[in-house]
Amino acid sequence: MSDAPASRPRRRPAYERAVATADRLFYEQGIHAVGVDQVAAEADISKASLYTHFRTKDDLVLGYLRGRSASWQEHVARELPGRGSTPAERVLAVFDLLGEWFDEPGYRGCPFINVEAEYGAGHPTHEVTLEHREWVRGLFESLLTEAGDPGPEATALQLCLLYDGAMASAQADPGRPWAAAARSAAVRVLGIPDARL
Repeated sequence: MSDAPASRPRRRPAYERAVATADRLFYEQGIHAVGVDQVAAEADISKASLYTHFRTKDDLVLGYLRGRSASWQEHVARELPGRGSTPAERVLAVFDLLGEWFDEPGYRGCPFINVEAEYGAGHPTHEVTLEHREWVRGLFESLLTEAGDPGPEATALQLCLLYDGAMASAQADPGRPWAAAARSAAVRVLGIPDARL
């Protein structure tokens, strides 16, 4: 048996701990309810270290939203190819992914809609929200174009309404099959048969 001391697990860098902690707290409690002191304390870093990476709380909030957007985009990109053999099936799979998210413990709605409710259009977070929404719309438009939809822009807007409505409904009235209802409505919007109906 070696006499060498057991190696201690490496701690994540302060930046990563700050982002992960802010993500959890902001999503669970809301932006206004969480102060920088709480983020620093729960991330086990000094305020000085936090401010080295994030000049202001707004910068931390922007990092939180950008991280949420990137994470969801990566998840969708990873999952969709195996969820449907046609573009139309992959459109419907987006709603399946939403349903899986709704079933996770701690689901508290769309982080972008939540931040908009707290800050509104006059805050820097609004631009990040618009960028994320443009990605969602673009995802639907791209799949619809592949599927041969004659008006992908207009149809994508209808699907975005279902997407947003499902998230808001699952937050306000949990336990009901909101994602499945949105998926069924999407089937009707697309005008395709679905064996699950």
